[in-house]
Formats: sequence, structure tokens, C-alpha cells
Amino acid sequence: MRGALSGLTTRGRCLLAAGLAAALCSIVLNERDLLRVSVFVVALPILVCVLTAVARVGLHAERRINPVRVPVGGRAEVALHVRSTGRLPTGGLLIQDGVPYALGGKPRFVIEHLPRHTGTQLRYTVHPTLRGIQQLGPLKATITDPFGLAEFERDLAHTSRLIVVPRVVRLAGVPGGSGLGSGDDGSVRLNAGQGEDDAIVRPYRQGDDLRKVHWRSTAKRDEMMVRVEERPWRGGTTILLDHRASAHRGAGPSASLEWAISFAASVCLHLHRHGHRIRLVTESGRLLVGDSGDGTHHDNLVLDALAALQPTPQRDVDLRSDPGHGQELIAIVGAASAESLGQLVRHRGRGSRSLAVLLDAPAWGAGDDPPLDQQGSVALLRAAGWGVTVAQPDIAMHRVWANLCRTGLSRGEAMIAGAGQ
Repeated sequence: MRGALSGLTTRGRCLLAAGLAAALCSIVLNERDLLRVSVFVVALPILVCVLTAVARVGLHAERRINPVRVPVGGRAEVALHVRSTGRLPTGGLLIQDGVPYALGGKPRFVIEHLPRHTGTQLRYTVHPTLRGIQQLGPLKATITDPFGLAEFERDLAHTSRLIVVPRVVRLAGVPGGSGLGSGDDGSVRLNAGQGEDDAIVRPYRQGDDLRKVHWRSTAKRDEMMVRVEERPWRGGTTILLDHRASAHRGAGPSASLEWAISFAASVCLHLHRHGHRIRLVTESGRLLVGDSGDGTHHDNLVLDALAALQPTPQRDVDLRSDPGHGQELIAIVGAASAESLGQLVRHRGRGSRSLAVLLDAPAWGAGDDPPLDQQGSVALLRAAGWGVTVAQPDIAMHRVWANLCRTGLSRGEAMIAGAGQ
């Protein structure tokens, strides 16, 4: 009873106090009619409070998010199914779901009458403006009676996770010779052997071209076998993402860090669609996402890792070895000193394919650190044989990628010319 009475509103408490005062006056004045009225006035808020408390117990809700993974600037639909599991009719419900500020305002719904068997379906949309792992909920229900005498609040559903992934931009082309690793010219084949004995075959399937039948294997196995098309060998590409807080400028969705993360996601998915094996590492060499043993990975692994990535307080680039492990390296670097870039140069041999996108961080906003020599950084990397392009907020991502592809092609031609001499 004490728990039920705790839900009395100010109106209910005033009515209860008025009923008690009227009962006291009826005793003093010996007025039986006033006593009857006071009993009714006292019983009304108590009865309403008890019934509202019972109705609160018989509520159940479920939350579904579609899709659970949405890019920045996209939209996701949230469906709430609220139903009553009690025997008493439920009405006067105020449903409010907890939505972070980055997803929009908190939605509110008023349910005048809740069917006992079918329940009701509520829907609202969220429009994420900031990357990250967002939590929706808890879902709260405020139950009131028609007289406004009692009010109870209850959590109907716990939190649900919504993954806001970085925006992915469609890119075109790849750097010349990209994905082949150090020392490969693109002519390497999956089957290095020569002659028919080294052909890879498989059993014949309906619809296969009869011109691909491998008669020697067919004769040996007494089963029709066909040749498998040779595929170009695909090397690996390592994407290095500099996510130091000191290396980036700006705040919110327009910060240089968000641009770098979106660009890294776009490059990873673009190269993966071209059959490249992708490794995503940080400026300290920490592995975020890597291909499995069979050379495959799911694009969602890259997007989820970048969605949860937060800036690090580390001041400088700290590498103990080659972050690319001899493979092609594409570094996305913010504001970096000559010492930090020197680590990249020191651990990468001139024979390894190395490309860099240097962010013009001051173009995204002013910082407290002294300005860095952007031209000197570009000259340092180019002198070490790197292909370099500079990114600014007013240059579209696909243009930055196209410029990087051209620098990679020019570097490859220069290496071939040097080898010929």
C-alpha cells in the first residue's frame, strides 16, 4: 500500500488531505453526511492509485532497430511494440525512449487506450550526425489515471545498440600496380608453374564451356574435369590511420579526424572490392582489422572498428617496425612533425610501395600547437620515394584519391625507368 500511495500526484495528495480534513470536521460537527462525502473523497485517490499500480505491472515492450548499422547522415527506423499483459485495461500512457543528442530529440508517444491482446506499434526515425556506438533507451512509460490523481513511471525495455559507421564515398581506380606488394610487377599468377601438369582442375558442372575440359585429368580420374581460370595474384595493402588528437583540428562531424576516418573506410572498402587483402592499423602500428588466413574479411568489421575508434592522447607517431610488413602502405596522416614522418621513412625501404595522404590540418581549424611546415613534410616523403598528396576540406574525397592514384602511377613509372637504367 505504501508503494502504491507513493504514486499520488499533487492533485491526488491534495484530494486525500481534503478528505481527511472533511472527516475530522464531520466528527467535530457531528455531521454524518459530511462524513460520507469525506470517506468517498479519501477512498477515490487510494482506489485509483492501487488500480494504476496494478496496471503498471502488466506492461511489456520490445524495441527493434532497422538497420542496426547506419552511416553518418543516414536514417534508421525504430519500432516499439507495447502490449498489456494484465487483466485490467490500460490507458493514459506516456511512452518516452531515451535517444542521445547525436541522434535527435527524444520521441514521446501518448497512448489513450492500450489493447490487452494485440498491443500497439509505435515507430520513429533517428538521423545520426556523429559517428560512434550509440545506445537507445531505456524505454520509459509514465502511467496516469484519467483524473490525474496517480502517476507511475516504469522502465519497459533496456538499451539497444545502434552502430553509426563513418560515411563511405565511392572511389574509382587504384594506384598503378597497387596491391602487389614489394617487388611485384603485376604479372605474377596464382599458378606459378608452367605447362598442363600445373593446371588447377575441378569436376565438370552443367553449363561449363566444353573447351575448358582438361582431357588428361579426365582420363586419369575417369571423370570429366575442367580447367579453373587463372586469377591474378592479389597482394596486400596496409592502411595506416593517424588518429592522434593533437594531429587533427575541428570538432564534431566536420573535424579533420572524421574526414580521415571516412576516407580510410572508403579506401578499405574500395580496395577490398578490387580483391586486395586489407590491413587497417593505427599510427602506433596497432592492428584494427586484418584479413583472415584465407585473405577475406567482412566490410562490416572495418566499419565497426572505425565507428568505435576514439582519438588517442599520444603526441607523436610511435612505430617500432614497418607497419606495412613489406606490403603496400597507404598512410593517412594528420599534422605531424618531421621526427614523426621520419619514423615512417626509416621503417619503409625505397623498394616498398608507400603512399601518403597528408591532411592540411590548419584548414579544418586553428590549434594551440605551433604551425608545421607542410611543404617540408611533402618534400621529405617524396625524397624518400613516397607518393604524396595533400587533403583539404574543400577538396572532395574522390579527387584526393584520384590525385593519390596519379602519384602512385608516376612513382611506379619512375621505379621502372630507374630499373631499366
